[in-house]
Amino acid sequence: MADLHDRWVMERRNEHYYKLAKKLNYRSRASFKLIQIDNRFNIFNAGDSVVDLGACPGGWLQVAKERTWPDGRVIGVDLRTIKPLEGVETFVGDITEDATMKELLRRFQGKADVVLSDMAPNIAGHYSMDHARSIELCMYAIDVCDRVLKKEGKLVMKVFMGDMFPSLEKELNKRFQSVKVHSPDASRPTSSEVYVICKGYYAKTRVKIKDVKPVEEKPEFTAKGGVF
Repeated sequence: MADLHDRWVMERRNEHYYKLAKKLNYRSRASFKLIQIDNRFNIFNAGDSVVDLGACPGGWLQVAKERTWPDGRVIGVDLRTIKPLEGVETFVGDITEDATMKELLRRFQGKADVVLSDMAPNIAGHYSMDHARSIELCMYAIDVCDRVLKKEGKLVMKVFMGDMFPSLEKELNKRFQSVKVHSPDASRPTSSEVYVICKGYYAKTRVKIKDVKPVEEKPEFTAKGGVF
């Protein structure tokens, strides 16, 4: 009976946030995760510049725009095209590639106040593999901080908990004054995801981005010895 009750509570909670997102015109129930995080940890200020990694479909972009109003600047990047949002910049890119890192650097020039990441790997169904991929994505989010986040800036990112988390936490503690782990109420109770809230970026590490080399065009094949 306890298992059935827990499942019922979970389904009711998921249904609640799903319906609330529809009612309030948010693109994702995940919007409420960021709302709850901001309410507790005071992530956003009016006029902040924000980059959202893995931003599709745009639920976090909506919240960031609302909470940095009226003069905030919000930019979202994703592998997929994000449906346009008024007052928000978006572009298609892969943060594992230098070209995307260079584009973020060009847009922010080290002046972003907040980096957000709700990125998650494609679930393989093998927990240790999914966890490792989640940690890898988080390391790329840290790389973004090392390029575009200003001193005293903030980072909010999702991670799947597991045995590799301490190594990630170590990297975060090198860069931020405060690192806290939190699970918002809008997260599914059975999920292994948590959010890491980092404040007070030291800005001691700046990473140089490699120049993106154009692909060399090979000469067309020509037959040797003439045409028979």
